[in-house]
This record gives sequence, structure tokens and C-alpha cells, in this order.
Amino acid sequence: MTKKMTKKDTTETIEIIVPDTSIIIDGILSTKLKSKELVIKKILIHEAVLAELENQANQDKTIGVLGLEEVKEINELSKDLGFEFEVLGQRPILRNSKDAKEAKLGSMDYLIRELAWENSACLLTSDKIQAKVAEAKGINCIYFKKDLNQEKKLMLESFFDEMTMSVHLRENVEPFAKKGRPGEWEFVCVRDKKLTRKEIKDISDEIIEEAGKRIDSFIEIERPGSIISQLGLFRIVITKPPFSDGWEITAVRPVKRLSLDDYELPSKVLERIEQQAEGMLIAGAPGQGKSTFAQALSDFYASKNKIVKTVEAPRDLILADNITQYAISHGTPEEVHDVLLLCRPDYTIFDEMRNTNDFSLFADLRLSGVGMVGIVHATNAIDAIQRFIGRLELGVIPQVIDTVVFIKNGEIGKIFEVEMKVKVPSGMVEADLARPVVCVSDFLTGKLEFELYSYGEETVVVPVSEEASSNSVSPAKKLAAKEIEKATQRYASRVIVEMKSEHSCIVKVPEKEISNVIGKQGKNVIKLEKELGLKIDVQAITADDSEGSTRNRDVSEETGTEIGFDVEISKKSIQFLVDPEYANESVDIYIEGEFLMEARVSKKAIIKLKKDNKIGKTLLVHIDEGDEIRMFV
Repeated sequence: MTKKMTKKDTTETIEIIVPDTSIIIDGILSTKLKSKELVIKKILIHEAVLAELENQANQDKTIGVLGLEEVKEINELSKDLGFEFEVLGQRPILRNSKDAKEAKLGSMDYLIRELAWENSACLLTSDKIQAKVAEAKGINCIYFKKDLNQEKKLMLESFFDEMTMSVHLRENVEPFAKKGRPGEWEFVCVRDKKLTRKEIKDISDEIIEEAGKRIDSFIEIERPGSIISQLGLFRIVITKPPFSDGWEITAVRPVKRLSLDDYELPSKVLERIEQQAEGMLIAGAPGQGKSTFAQALSDFYASKNKIVKTVEAPRDLILADNITQYAISHGTPEEVHDVLLLCRPDYTIFDEMRNTNDFSLFADLRLSGVGMVGIVHATNAIDAIQRFIGRLELGVIPQVIDTVVFIKNGEIGKIFEVEMKVKVPSGMVEADLARPVVCVSDFLTGKLEFELYSYGEETVVVPVSEEASSNSVSPAKKLAAKEIEKATQRYASRVIVEMKSEHSCIVKVPEKEISNVIGKQGKNVIKLEKELGLKIDVQAITADDSEGSTRNRDVSEETGTEIGFDVEISKKSIQFLVDPEYANESVDIYIEGEFLMEARVSKKAIIKLKKDNKIGKTLLVHIDEGDEIRMFV
């Protein structure tokens, strides 16, 4: 017989009880015993319960630690309340993954039920399936149904008031909070007394416990050193050693929920959002109001009888009940892809796009015909588009992204329109240089602000200015100089490029190497001129150029971030080994403060140069002489 117990039930007296893992983890039993709602004479705990809790605790899972503390408290209560406490049964041995899988499939629950059956005891559980199996076998059982709607005031909430955006708690530090609104907030201390590790752990345990009880809460991600949870309106991140150097809790809560009307958008913008924007990016720095705008946009689409879904990690958008939120952290990109295509949503909000898998999934869904809205971190509107470069073919970007909304200080700071055109890039004049160009324009004014196109082997993003001053070097000039240097370095040990205009330049090399650069019957120079649309005049480096760089004088100084490297010399090549984080980056190499060349780091974080060409021979000489070689990103 199974009996359900709720909060309204009066005192229940039982001879012998056997609690399972679920009732221990929930912490219900000690509460019932202390309140005298449950009076017993003997409690039997199976070794399987302790084994499972120990296994979870060893994996740094908080529920395992909470469960062991609950068992300890019950043992102490046995002395105070005068009931017997005994641990029985054979401890299960998890020898391999098969044993672990069987445990998950119910073998441990079976052992606990058998202990109750053999001792004519009452099984206590908050697991509905466990209760049904016990009932089917005729085992006396009490099922404690979780009250998922019960909410209590958390210790964490004491640090919040109506103007608090986020709270930052760290052991041995005073608690701080951000108060205000996106873009207009201050960082204030909310208590003079420092937090102890015990306080932080108590707050953390309470959060984990409540997340398992409340219907509006869940543990999104649990790793050995971090936990991400959504608890009502709070998005909470808990970190602990060894992942962090101390216990820390960061809790974020939306201060205000806005509608699209609150942004007072021009009718032209509203019309595009409703009828044309099928691939939208919402960009902005952290804490500027991206999620708030995304929530308003979701509600707007839902109010227009559109089917709206979200993909989040973690799920922290506060949305209406008719909007389903999917957690990509609990599924694979393939699973999310299949579910969304089968559900056929009109719009999908993809929150917190971070890695290549996220961008690829966004692009795949958009190309499948799903209306997509992606949220990305970016300091400028154009940076949001640049995040897709290298992850998508250039020609596909306008098919995936058509609108970029940049949020700053809680307001819309910029709206870009993205489209593909075949044209001559701005700053170039030769008609035969026409190519596919991704044009990024201000949506409200129609002014072209950026161009994305392939130049040589690279995809470049070039800002389009009204008119470059006569004393400055335009982006097109710098880009051309850079490409000429790279091409000419195959024939000369040292190169100086001087841009005379947008479509002509002087290339200076050592006098004895001029013939190499020009090539037989001018073949090399003619090829360069045709590729770049520039008139190239090859000259010898003179004494006046001795202090110059091998590149355009406007960028002659050592600039960028200096990086370390190792050098390996084989029979045929010189290899520079750099940190993997600089893979696919362009770097400048200097010898004794003088620019030598620009090189591209491979996917394997290696720069490989042949020993028998001009550059390779020059490098070998400097390496043998112990000259200083420096590298800059």
C-alpha cells in the first residue's frame, strides 16, 4: 500500500522505515522527524544509498554532499529522539560503465525495496516511479509528493532590492551589487562584514536544494568546479575550487521587463522587424540590455500569432508560457536542429552565441528557412558580423544575416542592413576589380559604412569613409601595400612599399634582386598589377631608405601584441611554433627592430618557411648570429 503525504498530514507513527536516495537528497526526512510529523522506532539505511551519495560527492556534485549531510543529521537525531539508526545491506560495486548504467536503470532502487520487504518496513520515497513499483510488489510505502510551487525567501534575496541588477558574492570579501539600469549603474558594497566560506556554501546549498524543488527552477549545468542554475528570476553562477581560487556566487536578475513599444522604434524599423528581418543579430557588450530587448522581441512576435522558440545555455530569458525554451546544454546541436525543424517555428531566439557550433547551428537553421534572432557579445555592431567570418563562406553571410541591432545603455544604438552586391570596392577604381562585396549600411540613413570582400587570400572588413584626407592612408591603400609586400617577399629579402595613390605604388628592393621581382619579360610584375589593379614601379633601395621598414612607412613601428615562439630547423624548412590560440592569425616578424615579413599562422599554430628562398636564407643568417627575433599579432 502506498500512502501520499503532504504538508497538511498530521503525525504518522511507524515502527521501521527505509528511506531511499530521493528522500535523503530532498532533505525531507530530517525535517519531518524534527517537527514530529513522523515518529519512528527504527530507521534502516541501505549501503547502496551511501554508495550513490558518495559517488556523487566524489564527482563534486552538490546533491551528493547534501545527501551525506542529511544522513549525518538523521544519525544525530536518533540519539536526541530515541530511535534506532542502522546501516544494512551489501555495498554495490561499480566496476565499469555497465554497472553504473544498471545502477541508473534501477538496480539500486531494487536493493532498497528488498531491504524494506525483508524487514517488513515502510519504504519512504519522493520518487513517483519507486512508489509505484513498491505498490505493485505490495511493499508498504509512503510517497512524499514534492510541493513544486512552494517558495521560500532565500538567503541570496537579502542582498537584492528593487534596483539591484546583479549580486557578486565571494568568500573573504564584502558582498557587492550592481544597482541601476543597463548602461547606468553603480557597483556598491551592500554589507560591511566580509562573507565567510561557510556562508557562501550555505547559500549555495540552499540554491541547489530549491532548484530541485521549485517548478520554475532547475540546474542548467553542473560541472566539478561550477554550477549554473536558473532559480525563478535569478540566473546564478556558482564557482568553487579548484576551478576558481575561492567560493564565488554571481546572481543576475532583470530589473525591468520592457515591451517593444517602450523602445519607441521608428515605423520603418518596426516594419522591417515584422516583415523582413529573418536573420537578425542582437549585439552589445555584457550588461547593456541585449536579453531585455530579445525578451521584448519574443513577446512582440508571439503577440502577432507567430510560433516562437528559444535556444539558450543557460535558459534565463523570462518569457510567456506560450514560448518554449530549449536548453542546448541538455542536448546536442543535431537534436536542437531536428526538434526545431519538426516544430516549424516562425522565429527562434538563439541566446548567448559563443562558439563555432553555435554559429554553425544558427546558420544551418536560417538556411533551412527558420527565422533566426541571435544574441552575441560585441563592442561594436560590425564585430557581430565579423564573428561569422571564417565560420561561413563570405557569400553565404548575407543569406544568414540581414539585420544587426546594436544595443548600448539599454537603448538601440545602431541598426545595420546587410546585403550582397557585385561592385568595385570603395577606394579602388579599375572596373575589372569588380567582385562580390557584402555591403553593411546604416538602415535608417542608407549610408554605406563597411564592406566585406575577398582580397588575395584573406576576407577583409574595410570601413568606408566619406573622403580620406590627403595626408592619411586609406584602408584600401594599406590593404594594397600589405598584399604587395606578401607577394613580393617571394622574390626579395627586403621590401619597402610606398603607395603613391589609390592605384599606383613604388616597390623598393635591394638592387641585385630587382630582376627577380620583375621576372622574365616583366612576368611577375605584370601578374601583380593585373591581380591588384595597381601600377607598380620597381626601384632599388637607396641609402635614404636604410632606416625604413619593409612595409609602408605609416605602419613601420612594432605594433600589436608580442607573442612568444619556439624555433625548429629541419633539412628543408624553418618552423616557428606559437601558442595554439594564435592559429590562423597574421603575425609580423621583426629582426633587431626591423620588419622582415608578415606571415600566416597555420591551423596547427606553425609558421613554416623554406630554407632555400630569400627570406629563409636571411632568417638562417640572423638565427646563427643570435640576433633578436620578435613576433607581433
